[in-house]
Amino acid sequence: MRDPTAAGDSFEVLTQDLVQLETKPFRARRISVRLEDSVAVFHSTNLRVRARTTLHAPMLAFIVLGPHARGTLNGLPLLPDVMMAAESGVQVEFVVEPGYESVTVLVPPALIESHFAARQREEPFRPPIAIETFNARPDHARGLFDWGARLAKTAAQQPALFNGRKEVLIAAQTELLEMLLATLDATTARQCTRSDNKRQAHSRVVRLAEDYALAHTGDYLYIKDLCVAAEVSERALEYAFLEIMGMSPVAYLTRLRLHRVRQALRVATLGSTTVSAEALNWGFWHFGDFSRAYRKCFGELPSETLRRSAS
Repeated sequence: MRDPTAAGDSFEVLTQDLVQLETKPFRARRISVRLEDSVAVFHSTNLRVRARTTLHAPMLAFIVLGPHARGTLNGLPLLPDVMMAAESGVQVEFVVEPGYESVTVLVPPALIESHFAARQREEPFRPPIAIETFNARPDHARGLFDWGARLAKTAAQQPALFNGRKEVLIAAQTELLEMLLATLDATTARQCTRSDNKRQAHSRVVRLAEDYALAHTGDYLYIKDLCVAAEVSERALEYAFLEIMGMSPVAYLTRLRLHRVRQALRVATLGSTTVSAEALNWGFWHFGDFSRAYRKCFGELPSETLRRSAS
């Protein structure tokens, strides 16, 4: 994947909205492997990105990280020995560093429950509520990640191995469930520190300001309006964005709007819109400044994006 605005294309299980936070060529990878009733997804990125992710399918999501992955989840720090679990319908916001890799296991709750019953486990399965994070034993978390990464690599190199071969899908799914449950068994509750609580509060400020900017698409962004929306002072707003996004509120929200313009231009049909119309829709009034910022961010002029999509 070379375009962050294409992250949500043709992937009905998860909705992903990416914003690249560095002005460099973007390279990311997503490999989705469908097994009998579950899905394993491998993600990687070469740049610092913000990702808003929502699981829509009636499944549970369990996420483990690669050995060099770093980032935050709703402000909480992410490390390779942290495991995440989420129920469907919950939107989470990741900010991840270059070199980030993860494996996400998507499983219907009934499948885990039946697996528990078949193994005659004494403790009933407790599904996650909203989004939860745990401390995981590093060897278990790394084992699950390595297995999922190998599965993704095999599926990418030999797709025919998984096409219509029910016995292969069932065997892979059984092994995946065994490794997932072994990793869950080796987790412990994660206690939030004062620093964690502070970063979560900063993440909430960023999210409220971001939601305001997306709800007022054609308006000029005034800091005072963002402060009102996030219920903080100007100083607190600036600090929250620097802490979570690594840039000022206006710089980040301008970049977010550039991504929205690109999304619109990418899906445009011949004669359906113009660059100036989409720029105005997202609050860009000075077309020269807009074109320069767009080219700096994406490596091409907005007219080139529109011309390619409409051809």
